[in-house]
Amino acid sequence: MPEQLFLPGFEAPPRPTDRLFFAILPNPDAAAVITRQARLLREEYGMRGRLIASGRLHVTLSYLGDYLGLPQALVAAAVTAGASVRAAPFELAFDRAGSFPGRPRNRPFVLLNGEDGVALAALHRTLAGALEKAGLGPANSRYTPHVTLLYDNRLAPVRPIAPIAWTVREFVLIHSLLGRSRHVPLARWPLVS
Repeated sequence: MPEQLFLPGFEAPPRPTDRLFFAILPNPDAAAVITRQARLLREEYGMRGRLIASGRLHVTLSYLGDYLGLPQALVAAAVTAGASVRAAPFELAFDRAGSFPGRPRNRPFVLLNGEDGVALAALHRTLAGALEKAGLGPANSRYTPHVTLLYDNRLAPVRPIAPIAWTVREFVLIHSLLGRSRHVPLARWPLVS
């Protein structure tokens, strides 16, 4: 007898196809160092998760949501907010690695920012204020800057690593094509002194 997979009128909602977020991208040299470190850590912990491609490594500044299609009004409001942000370039360093708790087989293994993240926190707050002013609601007050390296079933304790640093000179609005491992930059804003 066939198994009923859904009740008529109660079909599962369609899965989101698009994600929108603001991010900081490592420069190519830093991305290469992050990828090398990720390979070493993956081997050290016996992880099997696939490494995030170097072109998709990022530090999320503000997550704007997942959608069916890309809402153009949201993109326009986000671009307006991004254009209003003023900040100077700053040094950013990641000096710890470990896992965030999550669902089995989907635990993020990440690089974490040390105690010197004052400029990054200030940029995050400034962007949050600009987003609120643009009508995109209050930002999540919890912010843990990180670079996701891979997703795995194992939970690795947080431990120090040799610092990986670069000068942040811009931030970017990213359109992520969910399930297709693609990030499309929609707009960039330089940080100027």
